Amino acid sequence: MKITDIFKNQERTFSFEFFPPNSEISAVDFGINVGQLMRLSPSFVTVTYGAGGSTQERTFALVDYLQNKVGFTTAAHYTCVNSDRDKIIRDLNHLKSINIKNLMLLRGDPPKGDQKFEAPKNGFNHASDLIEFVHQQYQFCNAGACYVEKHPEAATLEQDLNNVKKKVDAGAEFLITQLFFNNEYYFNYVEQARKMGITSRIIPGIIPITAYRQIERFTQMSGTNIPQEFIAQLEVNKNNPGKTYNIGIEYTINQCRELLAKGAPGIHFYTLNKSRATIEIFESL
Repeated sequence: MKITDIFKNQERTFSFEFFPPNSEISAVDFGINVGQLMRLSPSFVTVTYGAGGSTQERTFALVDYLQNKVGFTTAAHYTCVNSDRDKIIRDLNHLKSINIKNLMLLRGDPPKGDQKFEAPKNGFNHASDLIEFVHQQYQFCNAGACYVEKHPEAATLEQDLNNVKKKVDAGAEFLITQLFFNNEYYFNYVEQARKMGITSRIIPGIIPITAYRQIERFTQMSGTNIPQEFIAQLEVNKNNPGKTYNIGIEYTINQCRELLAKGAPGIHFYTLNKSRATIEIFESL
């Protein structure tokens, strides 16, 4: 099923992002967590891969498993990194052959060690170019990404929104945001997007901070801002893992409740392949 068909029947969707396990032990943990998340009946799931396409083959195997063995409506991430047009066609033909109908199309991060993204020969520089190519060649349901605090490489939010509109005009049928912790950024982003003529769903991407050490990682990963009062709460309790976990879960629950109360069309959970926090938040909603 295409995710846009799900939208026709679900005013709000609840979805999860996974990434391929990188060891036998993490594969066991992943299996346990997927089993626990199955009972939540997510609207759909997405599967990412590592920087530079480092786990792409495992991603394809995992989307096959989740779509065809577990029965989730599954979207495969696909990026411009190390992919020329010939490789894109081979890869998408393979995904089509295993009944994948949904793609999350991204530019992608540079391979490890590279400071700047460079398009491969006969490849693409921007997600909008990849989206346009796929849209013209195939019948997938294509999603795009967006940053409510603007993409780190964009000079201004307006410039970033112009780039996002290019994705939508090229064939992106809905958008999922990068993680954020201040809902004002999301609501302002949606308002500005609507003024620019972007009418597609903009689903907020949410991740709970459940340990103090995650603050720096999440800030660096996406350039997101974390409210100082929240950081202060976590810092006071940084040596108490149980307390910081509960503080993080409570913050995320309140964040999600406000998003939904004010009209967000659902929540996309960045699960980090863990089930406990996602289940607690999901069930509270």
